[in-house]
Amino acid sequence: MELTANTPQQLRQTNMSAILGVMRRSGAVTGTDLIEATGLARATVIAVCDDLIQAGWVRELPAQRTAVQKGRPARVFEFDATAGVVVGLDFGVAKTTALVADLRGSILAKATESLGEFTAPDAERLASIDKAIATALASAGVTHEAVLVAGVGIAAPVDRAGKIPHSQPFWENFDIGIQENLRDRYGWPVLLGNDANLAAMAERWMGVGVGTEDLAVMLAGERIGFGLMESGRLLHGAAGRSGEVGLLHLVDGVGTPEGIAMLARDMALAVVAKGSAATVLSTLEGDITAEAVFAAAAQGDAVAGRILNDIAERMARVIALIATFVDPELVVIGGAVAASSAVLLPPLQVALAGFMPNPPKVAVSTLGDAIVTLGAVRLALDYVEKHALELVPGV
Repeated sequence: MELTANTPQQLRQTNMSAILGVMRRSGAVTGTDLIEATGLARATVIAVCDDLIQAGWVRELPAQRTAVQKGRPARVFEFDATAGVVVGLDFGVAKTTALVADLRGSILAKATESLGEFTAPDAERLASIDKAIATALASAGVTHEAVLVAGVGIAAPVDRAGKIPHSQPFWENFDIGIQENLRDRYGWPVLLGNDANLAAMAERWMGVGVGTEDLAVMLAGERIGFGLMESGRLLHGAAGRSGEVGLLHLVDGVGTPEGIAMLARDMALAVVAKGSAATVLSTLEGDITAEAVFAAAAQGDAVAGRILNDIAERMARVIALIATFVDPELVVIGGAVAASSAVLLPPLQVALAGFMPNPPKVAVSTLGDAIVTLGAVRLALDYVEKHALELVPGV
């Protein structure tokens, strides 16, 4: 590993970052392990480890002497994942979900607060965020002083600077001062991320997209939105709108940006309203969900099967369009309906193969409705890893 710096202070910070990075990716390590991983001199490694222990990022473990060992036992060090926590938030239309995680990404607690109408006053919506955070922190057994960074996922474009563009009025509905409110209230750095982009980060971190460099994650609940990764990097676009696919009325056979959940529900309700077909769906007495439609299709219900095939063809058209431009290796369907939408895969893959040669692989996410919140945790952890030496562990 080649380390470069222009001043003694920069060299010290570079060395600390390198050693801390090795420790985050490892378990307990000795000085020799760190020398081999970084190429630094032993005296430098030991001095840096002492600095990191003093700073609160690293702890020294009891040395273990072997029966044949002579001299002093090797010192053993470990990154302290309990030195602080991060918060991940999914601020949606109907609810706010908060996760608290340690510095290795292990989830310590989760809390959800339902929102009123989307048009509820900003103060009420901000209060739901505060309640979700407070409940999750209490469940994790930590105070707000332990939080180093908070990541927030929203259903709006977010540019590279972490800001919501105001080029369309609807997006302003999400810009209710979340960052400023949390910073003023708690003093944390607060990062915004587009929900689909965060879903892509989550999938590549711990989902079916682990190790995939060219990845597309389609959030397909109430609307369609893509998080796109090329060579392991998120694509944002000039104003954060990469993957927004809001103009699907221009695509033949698609017509709207409605997602899988909305399409399944609305198409099933339309069939039941007509009352002209015998179907399992008509027995649900108005409680029709995408999950119910897919379950009925899996049971052989003909009407639900036709709805499933229609949705599969629509989604195949959208995926083929995206694949034409960004050429992902894997497309992941994510969101709350992902598990039940696995029944879509066979007809979707057949339709996709008919639209394009060598289509990408398609899979459903295993992360459920936590996908955006997990991505927000990953966003926060990335910030901690990049800015660790500027942060003070809070525990």
